Amino acid sequence: MVILLVVGCAAVTLRAKDPGVRGGPAGAGGPLLGLTKAELAFFQAGRAAFLEVEAVKDGLGPRFNLDSCGGCHAQPATGGSSPSVNPQVAVATKAGAKNIVPAFISLHGPVREARFKFKVDGTRDGGVHNLYTISGRTDASGCVLAQPDFTREAARNNLIFRIPTPVFGAGLIEAIPDETIVAKLQAERSSRAAMGIVGRPNRQGPGRANTSSNDGSITRFGWKAQNKSLVIFAGEAYNVEQGVTNEVFPTERDETPTCLFTATPEDHTKFDASTATEIIGDAMKFAIFMRFLAPPEAAPQTPSSARGRIVFTEVGCALCHTPSLTTGRSSSAALSEKPVRLFSDLLLHRMGPRLADDIVQGVAGPDEFRTALLWGLGQRIFFLHDGRTTDLVEAIEAHASPGNADVPPSEANAVIARFHALGKAKQQDLLDFLRSL
Repeated sequence: MVILLVVGCAAVTLRAKDPGVRGGPAGAGGPLLGLTKAELAFFQAGRAAFLEVEAVKDGLGPRFNLDSCGGCHAQPATGGSSPSVNPQVAVATKAGAKNIVPAFISLHGPVREARFKFKVDGTRDGGVHNLYTISGRTDASGCVLAQPDFTREAARNNLIFRIPTPVFGAGLIEAIPDETIVAKLQAERSSRAAMGIVGRPNRQGPGRANTSSNDGSITRFGWKAQNKSLVIFAGEAYNVEQGVTNEVFPTERDETPTCLFTATPEDHTKFDASTATEIIGDAMKFAIFMRFLAPPEAAPQTPSSARGRIVFTEVGCALCHTPSLTTGRSSSAALSEKPVRLFSDLLLHRMGPRLADDIVQGVAGPDEFRTALLWGLGQRIFFLHDGRTTDLVEAIEAHASPGNADVPPSEANAVIARFHALGKAKQQDLLDFLRSL
């Protein structure tokens, strides 16, 4: 199939084709090597909690996007990304609920959360507006809540989407020192500048407008690297995606009295539990599961993927998608001074109008995103922050974008131009390499 694409003013014909989702074993979802017996027990307890399906008695709602972590993070194994069958369709009417499935949610589309760019008064919003409510459920008698008016917001061009980020190897990412991230940026500054690439950490610090003045460290989890730690990442997701209050985020998403059936925080430390793994709440269990979750395994190398690895560096992809970083000293031997083959610099980059979502998080601006991790890419179904495509070529193309009056051009333009200049064989080698990860 011939795809005609326009970048700037030049028409380019691409001849290579995405090989598609890689088959074979998942090569993911298991624990890190080298865990102690106690660490493994907590990993297994965390995995069980991650897969639990919540009901209203457990704290689900009043507003939510899904009723389990494992439902969102399922491809190709627990901890991954959107599965081939979207569980958000069935949960809309589960247990008698009266929700209408929004137009942007489909059975074979990606799991999505919805955000509004601006409030009615024109000030920035950026927050998640949950798809569903517990109204009508057999375990939520008397609760009456309306879903957001997504049709209205779509007509106002005020609606954007996010899909789940895989959490494989998350503990290794958490253990990378800030100085390692900054040192890599400094070491490649001149070669990046030659390609129009800048990059910066989503770093909170004193004196920065509209940012937290906490410890000044680099945040790294989420599409805009907006979360600092796995504990915060887990606690926020539990509250925002499932509506379950916890010791990190103890406030209900909606405080309509007739829709509150449990005391807060709904997920909490169980002081009278008989075993160590039962004492901690689910949010902490999620964090421990992610911390000790192994990174995905790459496919065996082929001649084409071996050549593609070289092309990956030649065209400049590796300037942002850093092949490997190293963890610092950790209190867990399984995480201490280990290579992290994540293919990301964990920095923010300006991606131009085609990908800009007009959402500000931390110091990440409306067109900035964290460099996506590429490990495990070979078995992902949906690409980009909103899951707009299942085609790897289209995802690559979306990185190229001329600027306009409001948004600067993408930092990736020169890299994509080099990709276009490749012959068919090298383009295919690059795609084969990416699908081997």
